[in-house]
Amino acid sequence: MKVAGAPISWGVCEVPGWGYQLDAGRVLREMRAVGLVATEFGPDGFLPGYVDERETLLAGHGLAPVGGFVPVVLHDPDHDPLAEAGRALDLFGAARTLVLAAATGRAGYDARPRLDALGWRVLLRNLDRLASYAAARGVAATLHPHVGTMVERRDEVRRVLDGAGIPLCLDTGHLLVGGSDPAVLARALPRRIAHVHLKDVDAGLAERVRAGRVTYTDAVKAGMYRPLGQGDVDVAGIVAALTRAGYDGWYVMEQDTVLAVPPPEGAGPVADVAASLKYLESL
Repeated sequence: MKVAGAPISWGVCEVPGWGYQLDAGRVLREMRAVGLVATEFGPDGFLPGYVDERETLLAGHGLAPVGGFVPVVLHDPDHDPLAEAGRALDLFGAARTLVLAAATGRAGYDARPRLDALGWRVLLRNLDRLASYAAARGVAATLHPHVGTMVERRDEVRRVLDGAGIPLCLDTGHLLVGGSDPAVLARALPRRIAHVHLKDVDAGLAERVRAGRVTYTDAVKAGMYRPLGQGDVDVAGIVAALTRAGYDGWYVMEQDTVLAVPPPEGAGPVADVAASLKYLESL
């Protein structure tokens, strides 16, 4: 397995006011300390804004670049997302995976509009445009179904699978929160999966988010995302199904969290990531 980290596991997030943001030096140092060898980039501003500086920083911590999560408005007929995607790809360097999310255009993930027929046509067309654009630059684009974006619920994921050719980033947590079963997708459609974000989830909190009884942000604060093996996602079944299908992409460790204060050195999010890695090694 190719296992990478992600800054969101340390509470580093693009959402304004998400929580205390740890600096890159500590996050990268702790990634390497638990044995990770690669990472996604994290939000704008977390890593340096020049390719050579970014890759030098990662290499100094023994980490390779995997790619990045890029939320882009895809459904607006008056907005061309190619420029945003291009700016993100300009910083990819050796990274080869673009993880797109169908952004709403609003800050945060606690509310979203619903798409009309025109919005769906534009979104699906833009997904394939961006996949072709990224491929021409040597990068594989994937779509990340994500709570609080235009592609969240099970019917919306199916609409993308039926209406566009772009592969999925199988985020085991966001899919479950949105009402999909990631294990079913891994078994039924492994050829449509080109990237994996591994999360475990408290299904009770996920159901409350889905029903609108608690916001996504408050559920994350309450511990909706659990270390692998400590929640309700069939992580072992997902890994087994993808392995049988010959999946050779990255598994990115993601247990989204919100920090109120900086944790003591060696404590906090790094302990959850270490527990998740230990669980993966046991499979």
